[in-house]
Parts: sequence; structure tokens; C-alpha cells
Amino acid sequence: MKSFLTNIQEHFGDKGYDGDQFGGASGHNGNGLPTGLPNNFMFATGIECSYPTIDQGKTRRDLLAECDHYNRYKEDLGLVKDMGLKVLRYGLPYYNIQKGPGKHDWEFADLAMAEIKRLGITPILDLMHFGVPDWLGNFQNPELPVYFAEYCEEVAKRYPWVRYYTPVNEIYVTAKSSAKDGLWNEQLKSDKAFVTALKHTVAASIMGTQKIAKHRPDCVIVQSESAEFTHELRAEHTEAVQLQNRLRFTSLDLLYAHQPEGDVLNYLYDNGMTRKEYDWFMAGEPPGYQVMGNDYYGRNEKIMLPSGELVTSMDVLGWYNITLDYYQRYKKPVMHTETNVFEADQGPTWLWKQWVNILRMRKEGVPVLGFTWYSLIDQRDWDTGLAQKNGNVNACGLFDLDRKPRPVAEAYKQLLQEYGQITIVPHGELFEVTERPATLKVEV
Repeated sequence: MKSFLTNIQEHFGDKGYDGDQFGGASGHNGNGLPTGLPNNFMFATGIECSYPTIDQGKTRRDLLAECDHYNRYKEDLGLVKDMGLKVLRYGLPYYNIQKGPGKHDWEFADLAMAEIKRLGITPILDLMHFGVPDWLGNFQNPELPVYFAEYCEEVAKRYPWVRYYTPVNEIYVTAKSSAKDGLWNEQLKSDKAFVTALKHTVAASIMGTQKIAKHRPDCVIVQSESAEFTHELRAEHTEAVQLQNRLRFTSLDLLYAHQPEGDVLNYLYDNGMTRKEYDWFMAGEPPGYQVMGNDYYGRNEKIMLPSGELVTSMDVLGWYNITLDYYQRYKKPVMHTETNVFEADQGPTWLWKQWVNILRMRKEGVPVLGFTWYSLIDQRDWDTGLAQKNGNVNACGLFDLDRKPRPVAEAYKQLLQEYGQITIVPHGELFEVTERPATLKVEV
């Protein structure tokens, strides 16, 4: 008896069967540089733009200035395009734009945004990155949500072509570094100050999103938040460390109207949140399409030794396992919104390790929209969390401060060439990012 393959070959030829090119064995495997189409996985970088104050408000850190982006913004944006990237996490200097209620200086913002648009780059526009204008003081100011909402609306009106936003970058880190760890801005070290900063920044994000949605009802909100965890290596865990591991969710709990655990809720009430404020947060999540962005650096994950000493664990659980906890809690589409290492020679290996985490998450069926190497160029003083102005160069960029490529730039180009045209989920052509407004939100 003849093989069925013989009959097929006689009728249809040897391989390359007509019709198979439409997604069969002869279909496209997803390699090639990103296309920017609505179903294309979003490969991104970012430009570090932090601007907290230190020295009790006397010194403003502005990484856009310290890394010379203001003078070299065209060159920097050109590097994004030359890399083959279509997406850029980009922060305008909020502290220097909103000069007062109803007063704005758009000079630099207009120049940079025009160049981004000219180059065909899709910005994820970062509207508050670790600092506020001097006239607003700091994150203890209850007026912040109202004035920040005004700013968000002005941005949305001025750049109507922008759809992707991060209203407040890393809300939890903003509140913790400013009001619990005493590093930036108000430089306080109390639970009450932390809760105050937390509720003001979450409220600012919610109110800002509402104003953006007025002008872009199809807005996509990529909430960048730090993925953190502390491993407590003690036979009997302490309540303080375990509470800290639960508090890491609090910013997203309030943002997404997800009821926190009882001890966390008691902590909020004990430290100044009123029942009326809590009910306001629990009324519902903000408008727009909500994407849960998780930032992961090896230094985000720590081990507490029996002695109480904290050491960096560097990738014990990793982005996949930590982010999976967040995904199972909120059931939002995911994006890996920041990662890097300070050692330039380790950059390529870290990049590939993060990509393995992405592939593992996709294999689980979790919709992962994108990945970000942060940042485009080297940074300064993140080895001290910006708390000291030493001018130390952190060799974590795709390019150094002379705009020369680091080894990780070539590795990222290889990654883009191999995977650049994959879709957000398998057969993602069927589930493209729609241009319709977000209206219906249900849990099943």
C-alpha cells in the first residue's frame, strides 16, 4: 500500500502546499524587526527622567539634564529609531512644565514631542516621575490630585495623537522613598507619611486618568510598578517583614479597587486613611484600558538573613514568578516596563534572562503586551537611589553617555531581529489593540 504522503505529493507537490502560507508550516515565524502594527508585541526602551528633590528640598535631581538629554534629545530619539524600536517610555519634566495653576512652559516638551511624532515612535507618556513642581511642595500636599489632573488634561489636549500613558510612575516606590525611607522630596520616615503620600499619588493617577480619558477615551494606561519581594530566612517569620510583602500591592489595590488584606486595611486606617477615602478608592478602577506594568531589577528582590541583615538576592524568583503573583491578583494584561543591570558586561546575559521570563509568562497564557530595557542611555547615581548627588555613571544603558553602544545594544538588536514580529498572544491578529474606547469592565 502506498503511503498517503505519495498521494499528497502526486496531487499537491513536495512541500510548499498552496494555502499553507497563511499561518501553517510555511507561515511567518515572527522574526524580523517590529512592525508597529496593532497586534505587534511592544518592544521598548525608555529615557531616564527622574526628578525628585534631595537635601530637604534644596537640590533638584533632573536626570534628563544630568544625562544631557535636553541638549541631545534629537540624537537620543534617533538612536531609538536606529535600534528598530517602535515604542518609547518617555517622561516630560512635569516639575518644570506646570509653573502654577493654569500656567505651563511647553518649550522643550513641544520640541521633543514633535520629534517623536516625526520619527513614528509610539510614546508611553510618563507624566509624574518621582517629583512635583516646587510650588506644590511634595507628596504630603492634599492639593496634588487636583492640580496634577489639570496638568494631565492639558497634556492630552496638547498632544491628541498620544494614546499610551503612565500617569504616575511607580506609585509605591514614590511614596516609600519619599515618606517611609526618607530619601527624596519630603524625606520623612513614618508610616503615616507613607500612607499620606500613597493615597495622594494614587488619587492623582485616578484623577489624571479621568482627564486623559475625556480627550482620549481609548487611552491605554500602562501602570509601571516595582515588582518586589523580601525572602525572610528565619524559622519564624516576623510580622513586620510579612506585612511589607503585602504592602507592596497597596498602590495597585487602591488604583484597581481591589480590597487589600485585613491587616493591610488596618494599617491604612491606623495611619490616616479615612473610611470615606477608602470607599472612594474602592468605587471602581480608572477609565481606559488598564495594563499592569511590572519593573524588575535584581536589587528589587532581597533576602533577610537570620541576623536581620538584608542582602540583594538577584533573580531568585525573578520577574516571572513575582509578576505572576501580581497577575493572579489583578488579572490585567502585563508589560515588563523596566529592567537593567549596572555592570555593562553583564547586560546581554541579563537581557536574555528577562526575555526567558517573558517567554515563560506567554507560555502560561498570560497576555504580555511588551518589554522594556530601561534605559536608552546610561544613568547617574542610582547606586545610591539618587539620594546623593555624586555624578556616578551607572552603565545600564543601551548606549553610554557619549551615545556609544553598550554590549546590550547589540544583544537587543539580535532579540528584535529574532522575535520582533511576534504578536501579543498567539494568533494575535484576531485580537488587535482596538481603537474603540474602553467602556465595559467585567470579572467572570
